Amino acid sequence: MLETGAIWGLTGTTVTTLMFIWAIYSQYAPRQLRDHVESYFFKMTGWISVNVHIKFTEHTEEGLKRSENYEAIRNYLSAKVSACAKRLMANESKNSKLFVLSMDDHEEVEDVLANGVKVKWYSNVKLTQTQSNSGRSSSDERRFFTLTFHKRHREMIIGTYVTRVLKEGKEIGLRNRERKLYTNNSSSEWQPWRSGMWSNVPFHHPATFETLAMDPEKKEEIKKDLIWFSEAEAKAYYDQIGKPWKRGYLLYGPPGTGKSTMISAIANLLKYDVYDLELTTVKDNSELKKLLLDTKSKSIIVIEDIDCSLDFTGQRKSKKEEDEEEDEEKKKEAEKKKEMKEPAKQSKVTLSGLLNSIDGLWSACSDEKIIIFTTNYVDKLDPALIRRGRMDNHIEMSYCRFKAFKVLAKNYLGIKSHELYGEIERLLEETDMSPADVAETLMRKSNEDLGAADICLERLFKSLEEEKEKARKLAEEEKKKKGEKEEKRIKKEAEDAVEAEKPMKKTEEEDKEKKV
Repeated sequence: MLETGAIWGLTGTTVTTLMFIWAIYSQYAPRQLRDHVESYFFKMTGWISVNVHIKFTEHTEEGLKRSENYEAIRNYLSAKVSACAKRLMANESKNSKLFVLSMDDHEEVEDVLANGVKVKWYSNVKLTQTQSNSGRSSSDERRFFTLTFHKRHREMIIGTYVTRVLKEGKEIGLRNRERKLYTNNSSSEWQPWRSGMWSNVPFHHPATFETLAMDPEKKEEIKKDLIWFSEAEAKAYYDQIGKPWKRGYLLYGPPGTGKSTMISAIANLLKYDVYDLELTTVKDNSELKKLLLDTKSKSIIVIEDIDCSLDFTGQRKSKKEEDEEEDEEKKKEAEKKKEMKEPAKQSKVTLSGLLNSIDGLWSACSDEKIIIFTTNYVDKLDPALIRRGRMDNHIEMSYCRFKAFKVLAKNYLGIKSHELYGEIERLLEETDMSPADVAETLMRKSNEDLGAADICLERLFKSLEEEKEKARKLAEEEKKKKGEKEEKRIKKEAEDAVEAEKPMKKTEEEDKEKKV
């Protein structure tokens, strides 16, 4: 009979040998052979095992979209883990004062149903090696949950339990949801099976429709439209008329008129996430589609200053013109490569590519989204980009008028009336001043605690008079320049007429001399 030491020695040798064989097999065996062996291994274990396994991946198989089911399961399990799991992950909660626990990688949790049936959830992560375009390899993580249960409970688990888990998980997610502000990353930073297309920060902008400097009637009309869109009956209506459940808003007006504040107010009203899409960092139309597919429902997709983002100000070009421009760009790029070792990257997103992404077949891949364009110069945009049906609601963010001023005065000074209101109303109708400039004059300073309303309104009154005088002088200068230009034109026409008459007079004189 072998002694204990000999048994341990033999066991150690066997384990070492098996590890060596496994390392050689993993490194040198062809991928096709390993897949073949693994398939037979899983078949054998399937014959022996009485359990059923269901895998829920973090991303779809194509890696284009994040799985809402995965998020719902993670929310559901977060309520179970604190009592039984040994490895936990702590995340900040919505108020950032407490934390929420969730399953760590390679952890398991048991869930007991009301009838005593037990199921197990496993949190898994699989590391794979990926290679970037530059040739550098990096580790890539693919996360997934595995649900394991006895095969005799298959019908009950698949038919009832999983449905309940997904429903409860989505409800928990809505209760604990912290709204976020996303911005798109450069494609060089993307990694498959990761949420590398977008970076995010918590969204805590305080703007509301109550604090928005705008005509109250116009605000109420916009609010009603938004609230109706977010309700469940809107989904049925959009299905009935055969349109994707999305809505487009065009915000246009001079700088400082509150376009960005309006976006924040919409997000706070509907409790939607905000995706700030920077088109200049998007490589091409295909990349744009992937970015939009990776956005969640209940979100606002924003393209600010779209007239400055890319060349969307002209009319759409024909296919021949686009091909000619593409060939010309290729020639220019080839010349740049000769001059520079690392040429600057330029976006290849086209107007037709943007239109197809937001309003074509791809737009129907997800629901309940609002698309917002902002611009300072609406007349420069291509009509196809802002037509009705694509941008459903055109909202002009104009200069500050008296109704908008009263909202600002109430917000900043806490007053509803003042003896200067009459003069201020007159000046606001005669002067173009943005709400941002008006708000700046109403902002209290540290030494204006006493009588702040009087001081701020006097400052606004003075600013409006100065702005009015400045506009008057500018108009006079423009009129003077226009008059001088007109005088020069008339003088030039007279000189041209004199010059034109000279050959005719010369010809007449020559004819007279010939007759004499």
